[in-house]
Amino acid sequence: MSHVVLLTSPVQIQAMKVHYVNALVSKLPPGSIFSAKPPLCTVTAYKSGKVLFQGKNAEIEAAKWQKDAAVPKEKPASATSTVKVHGYLPPANIATMSVIGSDEVGTGDYFGPITVVAAYAKKEQLLLLKELGVQDSKNLKDPQIIEIAKQIKDVVPFSLLTCDNPKYNMLQAKGMSQGKIKALLHNQAIKHLIQKIQPEQAEAVLIDQFAQPNVFFNYLIGQEQFQANATYLSTKAEGIHLSVAAASILARYAFVKRFDLLSEKAGFRIPKGAGFAVDEAAARLIHEKGIDALNDFTKTHFANTEKAKRIYQKKYGK
Repeated sequence: MSHVVLLTSPVQIQAMKVHYVNALVSKLPPGSIFSAKPPLCTVTAYKSGKVLFQGKNAEIEAAKWQKDAAVPKEKPASATSTVKVHGYLPPANIATMSVIGSDEVGTGDYFGPITVVAAYAKKEQLLLLKELGVQDSKNLKDPQIIEIAKQIKDVVPFSLLTCDNPKYNMLQAKGMSQGKIKALLHNQAIKHLIQKIQPEQAEAVLIDQFAQPNVFFNYLIGQEQFQANATYLSTKAEGIHLSVAAASILARYAFVKRFDLLSEKAGFRIPKGAGFAVDEAAARLIHEKGIDALNDFTKTHFANTEKAKRIYQKKYGK
């Protein structure tokens, strides 16, 4: 099934509703303004400004509105600011809301997978999460993260997705960027969690931003996208809402556990990150397991692969 998403203005959404007046349906998805079913297509407009076209004629219907579709305008940043402002920034009161937050771990590590978690923190749970030590995971060491994760995994509903190295390398070899891989994982994790907590609905979804919103949503074209009452993207989202902080802790916990399994499989402790120690460990892996083992343990397109090969030739080569 074909999918197209347009970002539009309230005026344009109203115009669409008038246009599709004879095809409107009474049952509306959560967070939607209207839904209509013209021939071979379903059109759903959301409060966020997104309009989703689904079905065989999705591209044809979307094309009728494409030229008038409006991407939320960015406000000019100050001369000293490096933060890009966009229409998906969370409201000032988001820290007190019931929110699904999502975050990922492992994108900068040569060894190990990417883990993505979406976690739902209700407003009534926020004080408890604080008492359990939930905070920005960058301020926590792995032993603390493990301890907190074990406490909160039965407190907040969450969805975990893991993209192991063989799958990651296959997708990357087919031309998929890491950004798109992350977007697809976030989308899936959020969808799973929305289904998991039904009939309850979160007030909003907050994603720890790794791409501008228009880029993020373009990555999801052709996918069944999650639907929420409101969707926000922000950098440093762990410090904005505890749902994202909890998601980050749970994602890190899953990453650490998977890393331990990889170390067992390798027969020696493999290091995190992408520095020189990683290059040396990869060279040792080549020596002990063969060059093909890198596909099972590492993100092979990283520059570390060539560095490891050079270290291997110098240290182990005959």
